[in-house]
Amino acid sequence: MWGGRFSARPDALMQAINVSIGFDRRLAEQDLAGSRAHAAMLRKQGVISSEDEAAIQKGLEAVGREMAEGAFPFRDEFEDIHMNVEARLAELIGPVAGRLHTARSRNDQVALDFRLWVREAFDRTLEQLRGLQRALLAKAEANAETLMPGFTHLQPAQPVTFGHHLMAYVEMFGRDASRFADARRRMNESPLGAAALAGSPFPIDRHATAQALGFDAPMANSLDAVSDRDFALEALAAGAICATHLSRLAEEIVVWMTPQFGFIRLSDSFTTGSSIMPQKKNPDAAELVRGKAGRALAAFTQLTMVMKGLPLAYSKDMQEDKVPTFEAFDSLEISLAAMTGMIADLEPVPERMAAAAGAGFSTATDLADWLVRRLDLPFRQAHHLTGAAVKRAEALGVDLAELPLAELQALDPAITADVYEVLTPAASAASRKSYGGTAPDQVRAQVARWKEMLK
Repeated sequence: MWGGRFSARPDALMQAINVSIGFDRRLAEQDLAGSRAHAAMLRKQGVISSEDEAAIQKGLEAVGREMAEGAFPFRDEFEDIHMNVEARLAELIGPVAGRLHTARSRNDQVALDFRLWVREAFDRTLEQLRGLQRALLAKAEANAETLMPGFTHLQPAQPVTFGHHLMAYVEMFGRDASRFADARRRMNESPLGAAALAGSPFPIDRHATAQALGFDAPMANSLDAVSDRDFALEALAAGAICATHLSRLAEEIVVWMTPQFGFIRLSDSFTTGSSIMPQKKNPDAAELVRGKAGRALAAFTQLTMVMKGLPLAYSKDMQEDKVPTFEAFDSLEISLAAMTGMIADLEPVPERMAAAAGAGFSTATDLADWLVRRLDLPFRQAHHLTGAAVKRAEALGVDLAELPLAELQALDPAITADVYEVLTPAASAASRKSYGGTAPDQVRAQVARWKEMLK
């Protein structure tokens, strides 16, 4: 490759650290797409002849077939995907293959290929997120009235419905989707034609190649075009947040499946057994989703560290951008698929959820609210009286709904028997009718809203 300037081959160690075909072969399809667009533009601009372009396009088609059939000879000696394609093209069509590299550099070529790959990863992830949201919506709609405890500090707080709980994740994954979509719009500019760093003296048409490759426009600064990896950093940042949301939901599935909770069941499709304990049914799919979040978080940190000290324009450090990005999206893809499967598969255990929904004096806030509405007490005073009622119920070993009226009236004589209407978990959940609340009608309204948005 460097025969005109170098008189000796690189040291074996230099070759080992420098070669990237082991991982950037994943950019083969994108590399061919960029080459096809570039060749067509060169011919249209009169930089190469129609005959040369026809030969190049025919050769690229043959290379693509070899790759599809698994017959392409990837070789370390040619270092990366770009030179592997060019070398094979030369073997197939002869010296005319060398005209393809006119007015471009591997710097803008790899920036293009990687950008195309990330754009496709965005599209796959967005589709998977929609699938996960639809699975959550179906389960939420079926459980709009299924009671469960709502927690703060993992302590019983107030009764909610299982449908409402699942809809919280629909919102989270909706924000994830918006981050991916927003980043996709921002990165949809083409670096092709920036060449090594300064642009090209040839009469190229960068708008034409941008349009041919589905970009909105060419990047406006050639230095930025070859050195920018913001698009990958944004992709990894959005992926890290999404993986964190997946991990939170996975953690809840793990907790809910314990015998101590017993809120849900998963079938054999998403659980495993133990080699020594025959009774075990482990939520391994959820645990692996939870564990894989670390890869996405690490990938963002890794690429940030690569980029943070680089002067303009391209440096070889940037070869380290691909592996963490590939690995992060591989992990995210299988995690989204597994979570979608688990959500569709899991079945709630309503009786266990309902029993837990009333535990820990979870309707205490409802008592305080009743004292404010009915007795016109300041909330702080109602809060104090309710705390005293909880203390008394705890001493008697009963729940608030079982606390005798005489005990409540000892705290405030104005309390009437009507108070018991709000002290059941079902009544508590049904009363939360404010927008975004847990009342079943509110849950159904949010399900309908999201169904319309996901059409």
